Amino acid sequence: MQRVRAFVLHPATIFAVALLLRLGVLASGIAARPHSAGHIPFLNETGCIARAIAEGRGFSSPLIINSGPTAWTTPLYPYLLASIFKIFGIETLRSEIAIKVCNDLFSALVCFPLYAVGKKLFGTIVGTLSAWIWVFLSSAIYFANAWVWDTSLSALALTAVLWATYEIEERPNVRLWAAYGALCAVAVLVNAALLAVLPGLLGYLAHRLRRLGVLWIKLPVVAALAFAIGVSPWIIRNQIVFHGQVLFKSTFGVALWLGNNPQVPDTWSWWLHPTENAEEAAEYRRMGEVPYMQEKEKLAFAFIKAHPADALRFDFHRFMYTWTESWEPIADVWHLSALPILLTVCWNYLFALLALLGLLLARRAAPIRYLPLLIICVFFPLVFYISVTTPRYRHPIDPTLTLLAVYSATQIVLMLSRKLQPTAALQRSVEIPG
Repeated sequence: MQRVRAFVLHPATIFAVALLLRLGVLASGIAARPHSAGHIPFLNETGCIARAIAEGRGFSSPLIINSGPTAWTTPLYPYLLASIFKIFGIETLRSEIAIKVCNDLFSALVCFPLYAVGKKLFGTIVGTLSAWIWVFLSSAIYFANAWVWDTSLSALALTAVLWATYEIEERPNVRLWAAYGALCAVAVLVNAALLAVLPGLLGYLAHRLRRLGVLWIKLPVVAALAFAIGVSPWIIRNQIVFHGQVLFKSTFGVALWLGNNPQVPDTWSWWLHPTENAEEAAEYRRMGEVPYMQEKEKLAFAFIKAHPADALRFDFHRFMYTWTESWEPIADVWHLSALPILLTVCWNYLFALLALLGLLLARRAAPIRYLPLLIICVFFPLVFYISVTTPRYRHPIDPTLTLLAVYSATQIVLMLSRKLQPTAALQRSVEIPG
């Protein structure tokens, strides 16, 4: 029995179940739909860039049209897709399956750092439960199989950075800190939005080292240098290609405009996106990437300045949508007639509230060591509040939220059990013998 329990609770077992479940969903989804030319899964910016790389046109053309060099995304995931295109064919069914198998693998691998962080901060039970919840979390399964995008790889990258942050915080080893900086560089080259949390995490580590009185300036500098070296090829390329106007990505202007213009109904005007709107695509191609983005940024700031109340309303809707996948108050969702939709909305609210409670409880239990969790939850979504948001954009922090939700749930159960134990003991003490 002890061996069975150890097997079930082992991270490798949890990973295997997660991977098999995701592959099963992928197989059933592929088998259930008709197959044609196979182009639909790749009609997005990442897929278009990967096609351009595979065809020998370089990192370019984020839309269907041939539009020249781009910095629409950071490079690692498009190059991964391009490699798969080279092996299995450009935009073929075999390529789609191979890419989504990779996504399933990335999503399942999250179990390892998630388990490690949970165990280190809150104990084995929380770490194990968090990993098992991730196995069956609907968003983790869905995003791995529905999108040809870096969503699952971004979740793995950020969770790995969080794990590494806790692993090196009390280990003054230069090589480990250089490796940490390199890991952060890889994470940002997967998803530039992850850059938002790195200064806070490095500041936390410097604070921990200072409390220990060891190399609190030298080691963060080593990590920062390793990070700079890791991202420098991409930045140098962008500086040369775009004449000093782009560092990591070029798309802030269009994202800000899509979320702040007269046509926005609640969160953003998706139909104006250049991938959806032929006129915008033509304007993008005519102006070039950087001038197009700069023009959209000017239009967005002009709208915000002229309509501050509308802009704040959109920001609030995006905040709510980021955390609950609904911009309506919880009191307004009960009119939904479809029970699955109602249950999904209620689960999203419950998940967000449990994660928030977990953050508060973690602060009480460990006022300093909870800070990386706070940094991720606060700083990562900020840019989405003011521009464009979808549940897919939040997914990189879903493993962290899962950990916090599980921690708060276990604390609630523990508190209730402690309250019920004296009552049960009192009842036993007054029982009349038979």
